[in-house]
Amino acid sequence: MRNISKAVPNQALVGQSVSPPAGSNVKLSTTDLNNLMQAIDIDVITLIEVLVPRGHRVEMGKVDAPGIHYNLSGVGRISINGGPQMPLSPHLLIIVPPNTPFAIEVDGGSGPPKLISRDCWTHQDGILRLAVPNEQPEIVQICGYFTALFGQSVRLFGELREPVIEQFEPADKIDLKLREAMDELLQQEVGVGAMTSSLLKQILVSLLRRSLRSSERWTERFSILADRQITRAFADMVARPGAAHSVQSLAHSAGLSRSAFMARFSNIFGRSPMAILRDLRMRQAAIELTTTTMPVDVIARNAGYESRSSFVRAFRQAYERDPSDYRQIARDGKGQQVPENRMPKFAFDTKD
Repeated sequence: MRNISKAVPNQALVGQSVSPPAGSNVKLSTTDLNNLMQAIDIDVITLIEVLVPRGHRVEMGKVDAPGIHYNLSGVGRISINGGPQMPLSPHLLIIVPPNTPFAIEVDGGSGPPKLISRDCWTHQDGILRLAVPNEQPEIVQICGYFTALFGQSVRLFGELREPVIEQFEPADKIDLKLREAMDELLQQEVGVGAMTSSLLKQILVSLLRRSLRSSERWTERFSILADRQITRAFADMVARPGAAHSVQSLAHSAGLSRSAFMARFSNIFGRSPMAILRDLRMRQAAIELTTTTMPVDVIARNAGYESRSSFVRAFRQAYERDPSDYRQIARDGKGQQVPENRMPKFAFDTKD
């Protein structure tokens, strides 16, 4: 499900940790949002089918990736990060921040809900399943853990601190997209990673659209989406990474002075505009290396580099290999496994 172009460390976190300056928290333009949604890379880490019978409780540990949880059927309660319990109903969608434990329980039987043990976990073809043998489930939920990256380094959900909660309807067909993603994983046919990522991206776009129609716009919880002026410049970088951008031209796009732009951009991303631009250019180059037969010189120019040697040096720094080697590894199918130390950490085990 993951490929070599996304196996990169040192990711910048874009979340709630930064409050936008006064006057910048205004409605985002459709053009900026379209550019961002088109460019974001969604990578499905794993899908989990959770089935909770009446009178039972399941506890999920920390995962260092955001999780999307969709309640297919049944009613119960969910507690996120030890907070107050919230009712679970069919077609409720929740995005849980990274490293956030949660618990689901369903009433029934005598006494408190029985904790489901780790023995009830099974794994098949990238799908984890939690089900109590010989018990009819009341809650049926699909959970998906994923990454959402701009370029190599900017994680949209990296520092989300509060869950995103939206109530959908059957007509929205979110359940069908998640079921299709699970079927893709089970069949393990060619292009499974691309298909599952595309399906999850459709769900996130549906969530974004719902937010734009809502009185509580969760998109503006994210610093990059709350500061429209910085969003405008960043969206231009995302849409045209190979263009002749400079700090001055980006500041002009944002409608800010050079110093104000540098300060606000660095405050949000934790890195300079040119460092983020380099990551976006390397992402574009990696895609072209693996999906086209264009010469490296052409790919370098597309990424905004006039010098092949400068491009190769930047690419090697980003991916720890030369562009030609990167392309060959991708063609040989050797770039599909992610080193263990770069995989998200899972703590799914429940207590006995």
